Amino acid sequence: MTETRLTDHRATLDQALETIRTRAYWSPHPEHPKAYGESAPADGLAAFEALKGTRFELDQPGTDGWAGSEVSPYGPELRIEYPHVDPDVLLPAMRAGVPAWRDAGPERRALVCLEILARIGARTHEFAHAVMHTSGQAFMMAFQAGGPHAQDRGLEAVAYAYLEQTRTPGTADWAKPQGKRDPLKLRKSFTTAGRGVALVIGCNTFPTWNGYPGLFASLATGNPVLVKPHPRAVLPLALTVRAAREALADAGFDPNLVCLAAERPGEGIAKTLALRPEVRIIDYTGSTAFGDWLETHARQAQVYTEKAGVNTVVVDSTDDYKGMLSNLAFSLSLYSGQMCTTPQNLLIPRDGIATDAGHKSYDEVVGDLAASVGGLLGDDARANALLGALVNPDVKMRLDGAAGLGEVALPSRKVTHPDFPDAVVRTPVIVKVDGAGPDAEAMYLAECFGPVSFAVAVESTAAAVELLRRTIRDKGAMTVGAYTTSEEVERAVEEVCLDESAQLSLNLTGGVYVNQTAAFSDFHGSGGNPAANAALCDGAFVANRFRVVEVRRQA
Repeated sequence: MTETRLTDHRATLDQALETIRTRAYWSPHPEHPKAYGESAPADGLAAFEALKGTRFELDQPGTDGWAGSEVSPYGPELRIEYPHVDPDVLLPAMRAGVPAWRDAGPERRALVCLEILARIGARTHEFAHAVMHTSGQAFMMAFQAGGPHAQDRGLEAVAYAYLEQTRTPGTADWAKPQGKRDPLKLRKSFTTAGRGVALVIGCNTFPTWNGYPGLFASLATGNPVLVKPHPRAVLPLALTVRAAREALADAGFDPNLVCLAAERPGEGIAKTLALRPEVRIIDYTGSTAFGDWLETHARQAQVYTEKAGVNTVVVDSTDDYKGMLSNLAFSLSLYSGQMCTTPQNLLIPRDGIATDAGHKSYDEVVGDLAASVGGLLGDDARANALLGALVNPDVKMRLDGAAGLGEVALPSRKVTHPDFPDAVVRTPVIVKVDGAGPDAEAMYLAECFGPVSFAVAVESTAAAVELLRRTIRDKGAMTVGAYTTSEEVERAVEEVCLDESAQLSLNLTGGVYVNQTAAFSDFHGSGGNPAANAALCDGAFVANRFRVVEVRRQA
């Protein structure tokens, strides 16, 4: 790799630094498939197909066998085997490259990270198929969320890492006056040093989008990174590790700074790795139960978790009833509700709401929303493009059980995928719930991950706001939405979100949805409620991944 190629990334880093300051829109990674060249779609598909039925070689130390049992949510088995490692051999080897990586300094580390992202970006079509066939996302969502949007989040983490590391100068000459005597003089150097091995525990639904922030934040701050993918979604992160290892080697660094840890069925190596003394940083996205376990038991590590929450929308009033319904319908449908930001509970006053189309009763609001979802997904081609496939049997089980939780306002229906007849594609279900009913809260205040939403009838908007507060405080929320024409209600909802640290979207009726966030501008999670102990991405997400080591010399 030429020095020029690395330094060419400096302009991208500078723009990222400026954008996290202004919070404006910017992305260096094209969202449209045609932007990658005329042959890119066919080349990407061919590259993905060529991976099936192969051994994914990485030339890692400590490989003691092979593992892999991925089955696409669309039906086909991938039949790819990945290296299974012995941590006693691998972890010491990963640490061997740390001195040179540390000595490279924040800027060179950042530029190498951007080279890794550039190599990933050049293969976005291949990554899109890998994400699609491990997560169940529809192709266009897998292309965008698994490709450019994930790459944006990785770049954002690198920018924050660089910014935090360069707050302290590399050297300083220090002199303390001593009156008539000569001043005391020291020459000081300040070196950013990583904490140790960083472990990234991947998720099934968004392996790259959720994996890249922690991976690149740790690597850019001087830490070797061990990637432990979800066993159902290994390929996207394995491709990432391969790209990272190649870029590191080409830049003159030890490729073992980034390694992969695939697991055999039922092995559960995440717990084993999380407690290793060499592991000093952990990034995790997934269930609350395991996230809590990591926070409690992995005491030697700095643990960053994104867990589960109960995302809530308060519906008080609207001056665009049709736009509100359309926006909510899309939010409930996108990727079959398998997003950590998808609304689950819609809090609607039982006496109804005021709208530009006149007063609407609770039953009318719920019925109209059900009709809007039905209209959006009435065409099977459009439904497949929005819904994708259910990522695992647990989601289908929750969906099938939703009919027994209350009056069904919108039943789920089966959608046949024309290209993948074995895909499990289902439309969302909306269940009507009396918020004051016996044992009702135990049902709708438990996370029901997937295409299941509850239309909760509450006594008043004030009651909805108070229920929102309790929900965030006790269960957590990645996102909160509200619809109101009242300044008083808007202030009340905003005050709750400020008090309880939840990200709020107000009166969305156009092409921006509560379950979408933009890198460099939006914060994903806050780190201030039970849904997540960190935000993607802010200074706090990167600053504790390194330490500044000072050396003082007599001048």
